[in-house]
Amino acid sequence: MRIKRALISVSDKKGIADFAKKLQKMGVEIISTDGTAKFLRKNNVNVVDVSKITGFPEMLNGRVKTLHPNIEGAILADRNKKKHMDELKKQNIKPIDMVVVNLYPFESVPSLENIDIGGVTLVRAGAKNYRDVAVIVNPERYDKIIKELKKNNCKLSEKMKGSLASEAFSYTARYDSIISNYFQRKTKNSFPETVNLSYKKYMDLRYGENPHQKAALYGDFNIKQLHGKELSYNNILDIDAVINILKDFEKTTVAIVKHTNPTGVASSEKLLRAYRLAYQTDTISPFGGIVGLNRTVDEKTAKEMSKIFLECIVAPKFSKKALYILTKKKKLRLVEAKISKKKKNRDIRSVAGAMLVQDSNTKNISIRNLKVVTKRKPTKKEIKDMIYAFKVVKHCKSNALVFVKNEHTKLRNMEFPRKILTEKPSVAEFTVGIGLGQTSRVDCAWIAAKKSGKKLNGSAMASDAFFPFRDSIDVAAKHGVKAIIQPGGSIRDKEVIDACNEYNIAMVFTGMRVFRH
Repeated sequence: MRIKRALISVSDKKGIADFAKKLQKMGVEIISTDGTAKFLRKNNVNVVDVSKITGFPEMLNGRVKTLHPNIEGAILADRNKKKHMDELKKQNIKPIDMVVVNLYPFESVPSLENIDIGGVTLVRAGAKNYRDVAVIVNPERYDKIIKELKKNNCKLSEKMKGSLASEAFSYTARYDSIISNYFQRKTKNSFPETVNLSYKKYMDLRYGENPHQKAALYGDFNIKQLHGKELSYNNILDIDAVINILKDFEKTTVAIVKHTNPTGVASSEKLLRAYRLAYQTDTISPFGGIVGLNRTVDEKTAKEMSKIFLECIVAPKFSKKALYILTKKKKLRLVEAKISKKKKNRDIRSVAGAMLVQDSNTKNISIRNLKVVTKRKPTKKEIKDMIYAFKVVKHCKSNALVFVKNEHTKLRNMEFPRKILTEKPSVAEFTVGIGLGQTSRVDCAWIAAKKSGKKLNGSAMASDAFFPFRDSIDVAAKHGVKAIIQPGGSIRDKEVIDACNEYNIAMVFTGMRVFRH
């Protein structure tokens, strides 16, 4: 069926004047609402005002303009039903064959006045009657639609109209979802009976967890890729993990991540020193990993990072010299990301056709949260290290243990390379060992001990959950751990505390578990 009349009412005026002109050249009559009509007339498009079709002026500051049988009937009439067409004829209503609408910008400017009523009705009416009416909500479609109209004597295929209808219903569903979530936040309804999720595609990804799986990213992921191969599903997971770690640190910090788990984290006044200290936690696992930095990448740090194979480097910015060095590696992904202090409100995971939703674990502890449970009280330096370790262990998975030292530790006893030992000392805190991803906590202790050895001597250890037995304390003591921070709450807490007293290890309880499954 040939398109003879089009109703145009858009908030986003991008490309609409050119689109309307091309429709008009093909003999399509243009009907429009007040604001859009003025814009089109300024661009030399002949327009029939909606008020002329309805016989009523726009009312209530534009809240009511298209909600009228002369408009809705013209869109909803089934052209194949004689009764419908007879009713239109009786009421002297001409069919409308195309609806071009995009809605008030509630997402960017959330307010009651930006809740569109008439526009949503127009879109849904056109989409419901898609076999007879083309409904267009996306300006990116204009050129393709004009091309098909020109080719087919001002007609659109049912396949095209079906595709447009699908897009239209997705568009209004997203719009309603945004408004619903706005009111849920406004009324502080944390876990409502219904959760509405609606995200626009951000980008197609190189592949999913494995190359045979397709993948895409939806939503607003505030990153910009500057160089390298396309991002994959796994890259995005690691980028998110490293950004979430960096959010917890004010000081210049570097985090190295592999499979969403940190392999090393360090904070220092100097970026290069922070990177070297983070890397020395585990010099094997960073191969093929991701490095995140919360400061601009400079030339020296870029040179150091370029010495190993990395999948991706994430930072707020890269200096020109750093980019010159790092872009020599053609496959290395360089990503700019805003390390915002804003925390996620919710964590969402899919499970067998359902969805798990929980509050995000954004709470950090301070010295006020600590309860000393051993005979020996921790020193100020040990408390500082324990809190740092607890910040890191929060980002590790499954029975995790994190070991941390600070700048006051004698580095010569840590078997670090000469390039770190000869650097001018700067204020620094850093991981010296991480054990994670095991089904028992003592296995994590053994792994960290095997990888880090003497580096653990003099360190503070953090556990993401309580110790079910004293065995992890025995391993820690054997390797020189001096202070331990853990949530507490085990039925064997006394056994664990007694073990610490036996080894003269200071222990504090946080009362807060940070386990990740």
